[in-house]
Amino acid sequence: MNNNLLFDFTVNKEEKSIEIKREFKASRELVWKAWTTPELLDKWWAPKPYHIKTKFLDLKVDGTWLYAMVSPEGEKMWCKADYKAIETNELLSWLDAFCDENGIDNNGKPSSFYTINFTVNNNITTANITLKHDNLEDIEMIIAMGFKEGFSMAISNLDELLLTLN
Repeated sequence: MNNNLLFDFTVNKEEKSIEIKREFKASRELVWKAWTTPELLDKWWAPKPYHIKTKFLDLKVDGTWLYAMVSPEGEKMWCKADYKAIETNELLSWLDAFCDENGIDNNGKPSSFYTINFTVNNNITTANITLKHDNLEDIEMIIAMGFKEGFSMAISNLDELLLTLN
């Protein structure tokens, strides 16, 4: 991770949310492309040594991104993002859930409602990310599952990818 770029991770108990602010030294269009293109998401979304394998991504409101997080041993943990709002280069929102390989919720783990606003200032793109939850227990569960560490590692992967694409 580039230590000169902002990475702020906050749990907001009153709002039952996780708020992340992260800067990238890349154009907003390139950062957007990395968040919305399956071939690029597959390169950065999972913390190493895991990787992502997209089954399909239909980037439209009510569309879905269905993907597996694949362990080094080849075990797959399926997840999906059901898109709720899309404003190209500015806003991306989805309901994230664990599921089976067909996109059917199946394990009782908490869902997260992601909203990401992309802004740019002085050639630095900022992703303002909010994950809303139904209750505080859901936040505690995903934190206990290693969300903060895993997301931090994935964002480092994104930094590396953006350097190759710039």
